[in-house]
Amino acid sequence: MTEPALPTNADVEAAARVLAPVAMRTRLISSPALDALVGARVFLKPEVLQRTGSFKFRGAFNKLSSIPEAARKAGVVAFSSGNHAQGVAAAAQILGMPAAIVMPSDAPVSKIERTKSYGAEVIPYDRDKEDRDAIARDLASKRGATVVPPYDDPWVIAGQGTVGREIAEDLSALGVAPDIVSAPASGGGLMAGIALATKAKFPDAGLVTVEPHGFDDHARSFAAGHREPHRAVGRTICDALMASIPGEITFAVNQKLGARGVTVTDDEVAKAVGFAFRELKLVVEPGGAVALAALLAGYLNAKGKTVAIVLSGGNVDADLYAKLIQ
Repeated sequence: MTEPALPTNADVEAAARVLAPVAMRTRLISSPALDALVGARVFLKPEVLQRTGSFKFRGAFNKLSSIPEAARKAGVVAFSSGNHAQGVAAAAQILGMPAAIVMPSDAPVSKIERTKSYGAEVIPYDRDKEDRDAIARDLASKRGATVVPPYDDPWVIAGQGTVGREIAEDLSALGVAPDIVSAPASGGGLMAGIALATKAKFPDAGLVTVEPHGFDDHARSFAAGHREPHRAVGRTICDALMASIPGEITFAVNQKLGARGVTVTDDEVAKAVGFAFRELKLVVEPGGAVALAALLAGYLNAKGKTVAIVLSGGNVDADLYAKLIQ
């Protein structure tokens, strides 16, 4: 079996050129209150302010832009609980391509409605009984459409890597080198892209993925030295972070570049969402707040260090958000 082709920092640089006209450059922010609380110098990457409310727009647009003109009329098919769905839908709308998104029927209503608002067709499925990958690939085969994976794709990873590229550029401009860069992990595409860009500029930076407690497939896999599924039963408030196993390509990149993984409880995530609301004045969804939660809970060993934290998304139903910030 041939090894998958791994993306490189050159691919991230190419993605940055593709994304420059359309993606928001989310500037790093800091909080004296947060620095004092954790005893570290912290820089936050607010991808909640990104187009569609999450970093996923970056990888989706880069992937769709790579599709040859002749294949664009048939459109794209994606599967996602919400943020990738919106990223693909928005990218397809900009590029004038049809998009069909396979989404779990229990996905947050706000994510479903926002995906539809970009003109995409939403196809619901039961995440406990049906295989979203199989549904999407069958649909794509029938339509002649291109499947846009949520993370395990070189073009998607390179697009997400522009998050890390911007972190590295902004810190370099400040004359600061990060000791730790931490981001949420579901399939691992965000951290894989960040790892490529960050390590190219700051080879000594530590990389830490964060997952909900129980949904710890990255932490398990890094410890085992090979891909391992999580053993979670039930749900987490972090609906965006429930992938069962790291991607093949994403894990290869993250393992090669020395990432490690930690987990946080739903209660710790809720506290981080509330902290972001009260102190940062930012709306962060549970899955987007896990790295902040790990920092606040002391799992990153950040005291006395310089840390970059990615707030990866801000798409959350109003009723759940109201409960969390209380």
